[in-house]
Amino acid sequence: MEPGNDTQISEFVLLGFSEEPELQPLISGIFLSMYLIMVFANLLIILATISDSHLHTPMYFFLSNLSFVDICFTSTTIPKMLRNIQMQSRVITYEGCITQMYFALFFAGVDDFLLTVMAYDRFMAICHPLHYMVLMNPQLCGLLVLVSWIMSALHSLLQSSMVLQLSFCRDLEIPHFFCELNQVVQLACSDTFIYNIVIYFAAVLLAGGPLVGILYSYFQIVFSIHGISSAQGKYKAFSTCSSHLVAVSLFYSSSLGVYLGPDATHRSQLSATASVMYTVVTPMLNPFIYSLRNRDIKRALKSFLSMAAIKRPIVLRLRKHP
Repeated sequence: MEPGNDTQISEFVLLGFSEEPELQPLISGIFLSMYLIMVFANLLIILATISDSHLHTPMYFFLSNLSFVDICFTSTTIPKMLRNIQMQSRVITYEGCITQMYFALFFAGVDDFLLTVMAYDRFMAICHPLHYMVLMNPQLCGLLVLVSWIMSALHSLLQSSMVLQLSFCRDLEIPHFFCELNQVVQLACSDTFIYNIVIYFAAVLLAGGPLVGILYSYFQIVFSIHGISSAQGKYKAFSTCSSHLVAVSLFYSSSLGVYLGPDATHRSQLSATASVMYTVVTPMLNPFIYSLRNRDIKRALKSFLSMAAIKRPIVLRLRKHP
């Protein structure tokens, strides 16, 4: 491949999942359905948390933030993919690609930090129950969320800024459904050795640091639960963090599977397919994971939906008889 001047680059081509025209309506239908379910389910969690005063606790504050970030994360990739299928175009502008890459990195990072914060919250609730509400005060909860956003913004800004310094070859086809960092860097004609070191070092810090925090929190939780004498007490303590454990397992197994697997350094559509797990499937499943075994969330959802059902006829009557 011949090197090209990076100032002349105007667009990339997203190859997506398949080049077969007859498969595009099926792919579009599947991803549109998953996207709508994800948005609706996460919005319900947010609205139920806001409307029910019983859920105004640190645990549900972090959960509602996670739901909001999940909506934003998936919205950085899927709408563009659906639009490309509808317009029968695989093109994304250079500016659009860098912007999409920045926000995908940003919201994935916030997701990662929030899962760590939620693990810390469960550690405080189980290991220090008497001082939990004092220690996890609104100021600290807000600060933890703010730090998560700032740290992720700095990381994604660093990564995106480094990509802007690269010059690219004439082959600008990305074998993915969005502008994923590794795939974009692989298209560069300039030497990427230093860039790869910085990218992977930052990624290890971003993923490894929070993962260590999560493992430490759960080590302390297991040790604390082991000290509970009654079986019922152990079950109750474990049930408060089981949903979070499932969410963490889904997020890390899918994301690390993509970047540490055998195809992580090769241009393969298998990597794009695997990326669907942490960009679409996990955000879609999180609301169900946190609500299926959570009586508080179920009660809040029923209350919110029944209240909405009552208000709708009243609003319609007011519109008819102003």
